[in-house]
Amino acid sequence: MNTKKRENLAAYLFLAPALLLLGTFLVIPALMAIYYAFTDYYLLTPDQRQFIGLQNFIEIFKDPIFIQSLKNIVLFVVFVIPIQVGAALGLALLINKPRKGNIFFKVAYFSPVVLSLVVISVLWLYLLNPSEGLINSLLTNIGLEAQPFLSSPKQAMLTIVFVSAWQGAGYQMLIFLAGLQNIPASVYEAGKIDGVNKWQNFIHITLPLLKPTSVLIMITTLISAFKLIIQPMVMTQGGPMNSTITPVYYIYQSGFSDRMIGYASAMTVIFGVIIGIITLVQSRLTKEDEM
Repeated sequence: MNTKKRENLAAYLFLAPALLLLGTFLVIPALMAIYYAFTDYYLLTPDQRQFIGLQNFIEIFKDPIFIQSLKNIVLFVVFVIPIQVGAALGLALLINKPRKGNIFFKVAYFSPVVLSLVVISVLWLYLLNPSEGLINSLLTNIGLEAQPFLSSPKQAMLTIVFVSAWQGAGYQMLIFLAGLQNIPASVYEAGKIDGVNKWQNFIHITLPLLKPTSVLIMITTLISAFKLIIQPMVMTQGGPMNSTITPVYYIYQSGFSDRMIGYASAMTVIFGVIIGIITLVQSRLTKEDEM
């Protein structure tokens, strides 16, 4: 065995554990989901599983709850991305300048990211309690009416958007901060010599040079947004009136609560195709921008 073959063998041996885990927890479950999507599979009667073709898919597109879950996740994505990314950029700009207390503020802004989403959701559930919550108590003390943040179909999803943006902005803040610190100071000095003000610096220098960082943050935020499940599960249980149910949460309910594995698998396939299309479109747009 020559040197090249030995090196290739060693590389495959090092990759083997990762490939084994990838196949066990990703590839095999994905293939099983595709197979189960075409079957009438009830979890408590696995021996009675039978092939039913496209019947699950036909029923899903007639399912008002699934359609509503798609509308909800689109609404969530449309609102959470600009709010979270805008907040992250604003925080990064605030702590980018050297001043006392920057370390404290970095820790304070980033601390929600390292907390469990369940803990965050329970915390905000108590803060937003309509009768005993701190936020509504403050509103009533200043003469305003208490708000049904989580019990109103019009406010529940927007409340979850706010909580999610608050929880995740610290992570994007650090990425933006790294991007800001990689911008050469000489560029700003040249702009200062040309007489540009701070706003022109931000528009014509900072934002263009942050474009690669912004693209990365937009992609990661989009992927995380489509996986939304913990916040509505803990804070609203998908209500009120299914206004906060999401595709992932509905798949969970169908598969583990209702035990309809075939139906849940079909929804997984449909949702996976939708995410794949969005990813391809975003990748194409990103490549066109780079060109």
